[in-house]
Amino acid sequence: MKVLGIMGSPRVGGNSDILLSQALSGAKEAGADVEKVILDRKKISGCKDCKKCNKMGICAIKDDMLEIQKKILEADAIIHSVPVYFFSMTAQMKAYLDRWCVFFDEKWLWQKIYYPKMRGKRIGLITVCGNTDVHMADPIVNCFKPTVEMSKMHWLGTVMTSANEKGEIVDNKAAIEQAFELGKKAATP
Repeated sequence: MKVLGIMGSPRVGGNSDILLSQALSGAKEAGADVEKVILDRKKISGCKDCKKCNKMGICAIKDDMLEIQKKILEADAIIHSVPVYFFSMTAQMKAYLDRWCVFFDEKWLWQKIYYPKMRGKRIGLITVCGNTDVHMADPIVNCFKPTVEMSKMHWLGTVMTSANEKGEIVDNKAAIEQAFELGKKAATP
């Protein structure tokens, strides 16, 4: 079992990163091999909607997303962690998610070459917002969850929490435990 963590915050060591590390610790404790990708350290261009990937399943853009796509295909589960920026996900996470187009054909069905590896893949989400109303992150959930449901992957759930200052999430024992449990769930078939 392999669990991939995708960190969408540019703030390494921040709240989203801490929670993702907790999730990966939970997955590791459950016996999974884990890996974390920090999107801000990668060069990922936005999708150009050129539709070339719809025909061949190969993106025309040659950047670090090609390496990440391989990691996605190899993983049994993927946990995404992202803070709320202006009522949505970070630009890093949005560019990454838009580039998932490569996995689909023009009818939004899995590319035949990817279907065996993507079918039933387990997807989880961690969101952190500065507002005490964690539902400020609903727009992010509403990007990930429908993508998972539409493509017949398996939705593991969401950890939604609030934090402002870098690192303050360590004092939120409930959020730490929820992230750890999400990781364990990702690693348990």
